[in-house]
Amino acid sequence: MIRGLYEAHLPVSHLQKSIEFYEGIGLKLAIRYERTAFFWIVENNSWIGLWENDQSVNINYHPSLRHIAFKVNLEDLKNAKQWLKQRGIDLCEEFGFEPAEPIVMPDQSHAMVYFHDPDGNSLEFICKLPSEPENSPTMYLSEWEKLKGIN
Repeated sequence: MIRGLYEAHLPVSHLQKSIEFYEGIGLKLAIRYERTAFFWIVENNSWIGLWENDQSVNINYHPSLRHIAFKVNLEDLKNAKQWLKQRGIDLCEEFGFEPAEPIVMPDQSHAMVYFHDPDGNSLEFICKLPSEPENSPTMYLSEWEKLKGIN
């Protein structure tokens, strides 16, 4: 199932300054949000997420320090709920979506599912979709496939 590590995250104190730093060491900015930026380590294969830290939050508990994503292929992702269930692991709600099936972030062209390890660390199975990023809302994979005329 797991094909490699897809993403890791770091908290940063000043997002724009960090963007300039990571561009300066040769990473390509993939996508930027208000307080988060993702840089390709290997384009379409692995990236790092930078999360601007609210200075009032103790950085030892920042959520970006407790999340990693494993790269999987699309067919494995479609079967991930059952595969995890066989191992006594439930998917968890994320971005307001019930854990019924993988969700898609069209602006990143990714599909993913979320679950937790025994210590409550956030884990994710993620795959790159065979399409270019587009400005559409987050949706279930089955909805995205219907829009794309897949299956």
